[in-house]
Amino acid sequence: MPYRSLRDFIARLETEGQAVRIKETVRPEPDIRAAACAAARMPAGPALLFERIEGYGDKQVAMNVHGSPQNHALMLDLPKDTGMKAQFHELVRRFDCYPVHPVKVSDAPLKEVIVDNKPSLYRELPLFRVNPWDGGFYLSKACVISRDPETGENQNVGIYRLQVKDHDRIGIQAAAHHDIAVHLRKAEELNIPLRVAIAVSNDPVTSLIASTPLRYLEDEYAMMGAIRGEPTEVIPSERGNLDVPAGAELVIEGEIIPRMRFVEGPFAEFTGYYSTCMIQAEIKVDVITRRRGPIIFENLYSGVPWTEIDYLQALNTCVAPFKQMKADFPEIEALNATYCHGYCSIISTRMRFGGFAKTLALRYLSTPHGITYPKFIIVVDDDIDPFDLQQVMWAIAVRFRAERDLVVIPNAPGSTVDPAHLVRGITTKVIIDATKPVFPDIPLADASIVDIPPETVIWAEEIMKRRKVSI
Repeated sequence: MPYRSLRDFIARLETEGQAVRIKETVRPEPDIRAAACAAARMPAGPALLFERIEGYGDKQVAMNVHGSPQNHALMLDLPKDTGMKAQFHELVRRFDCYPVHPVKVSDAPLKEVIVDNKPSLYRELPLFRVNPWDGGFYLSKACVISRDPETGENQNVGIYRLQVKDHDRIGIQAAAHHDIAVHLRKAEELNIPLRVAIAVSNDPVTSLIASTPLRYLEDEYAMMGAIRGEPTEVIPSERGNLDVPAGAELVIEGEIIPRMRFVEGPFAEFTGYYSTCMIQAEIKVDVITRRRGPIIFENLYSGVPWTEIDYLQALNTCVAPFKQMKADFPEIEALNATYCHGYCSIISTRMRFGGFAKTLALRYLSTPHGITYPKFIIVVDDDIDPFDLQQVMWAIAVRFRAERDLVVIPNAPGSTVDPAHLVRGITTKVIIDATKPVFPDIPLADASIVDIPPETVIWAEEIMKRRKVSI
């Protein structure tokens, strides 16, 4: 069944043995980040709920909510042992249900308390540094809602890193490839502030789709409904004309100050490196609405993979560009962009004609995600599972010809947090065509692939029966 709030999902995780409540008092630093890092590295890593945090009264913190294949499967209401490849195809199927438009409600728990007189983020949230050398406290899993100020349409829901600068100031990374950057550019051209709402601690599908690279005109709330199987509930923001998730624990509202930039960072990113300081926009907070009583502050640990962010931005990062490419190239079979947010991506496809793999890789580079993130793209045939690295490495070893199948694209758009860049936002992209040649390119025409003996499956079962130690 769909989860209407983070609390609903934590309750389900508990019944499935995928959540751990920590009732003892813990320090905000370093206990929370260390525990979250440990949970993501465990087999079937559980969500963590810290019930008592030193210095923060009755406020609670949730970490690693999406941080394992099992939690990801339960988010989709699948058996928790559902494999990643099966989850990929289930997400593909649900994407086809788009759009399922949201439904507006008039009341929700997040409206129980309205703080509009000198709102303070320090009073309302149990803030802590996600990693020790971060430039300050970050909201690393909050959903930012904005609307095109020129048209009044095209509402966007996205996850961007947010640095708390003061009681009522938040730095925001609105990189040029993000949809919110389009809204901000238009607002600054009109010389008006951009109204935003920041939803903190949301149901799991809201966070999933907010981190999904949809097209600019695609509605995140309508995609959430497609994934959930029923409309997502939204409620009008306290000020402005924004719709916010009704199940959120807390919503921060404010305006991005136009035509002004401030120092932000550093921050430990999904790359496993700290990004440098950057000049970013800033939000002036003017109202906070929240639940009454204890607030569960959901945050996200990021660092050297794999951490929760590698599960949150994994299959959704695969499925969105896959669907965008499938419309033009029905031969594509699957896309694995789970490695470092797609910095390394693997595409499997049927071949239409000689050189087709390179065309498909170039199409990937024109998707909203592909424009920036992937810098190492491997294309394999449909007999190779792109989620099985042993198969992929075999395809590279025996089908790749460097003099013909290596494409290098210099001075291409890149991720602004890539630690390998010489110029921020500029990278070199590489395509490796590890597909079998097809007409008119047929140098392997005389080569025959060795078939797996048909009795292999039978003998595998027999061997497993005879093993004394089960695995």
